[in-house]
Amino acid sequence: MENRFPVSIKGVLTINNQFVLLKNEREEWELPGGRIETGESPELCVVREIEEELGLKSVVKGILDTWLFEVLPGKQVFIVTYACLVTEYTAEPLQISHEHKEVGLFSLEAALALNMPDGYKRSLINYTAQRSV
Repeated sequence: MENRFPVSIKGVLTINNQFVLLKNEREEWELPGGRIETGESPELCVVREIEEELGLKSVVKGILDTWLFEVLPGKQVFIVTYACLVTEYTAEPLQISHEHKEVGLFSLEAALALNMPDGYKRSLINYTAQRSV
């Protein structure tokens, strides 16, 4: 039997050294991003999703992590996270799409204490480690 999983591309980005996170309908904090569309590269997907969800322009700096995430019992999604850099930000309140309940900016320490899947936390740690090299 062949296993197939939807693919979700997520971006780790900061504004003023604070991680940008979104709260979903399951009351979990997550990274901006979403499903890759047919014919779309993962890099274009995450840039598009960040603009749609937050109204921010960004560029991809590199891949951070991949893992299989069980969103709900019996429903798994393959997650790919990228380090992203915000290229345009006007210091106005961040926009939020209909897909999320809340947006927030968090230090690494605060983000790691949130209700958030471990894979996302690992991506934040990887992002921080790459920036310090």
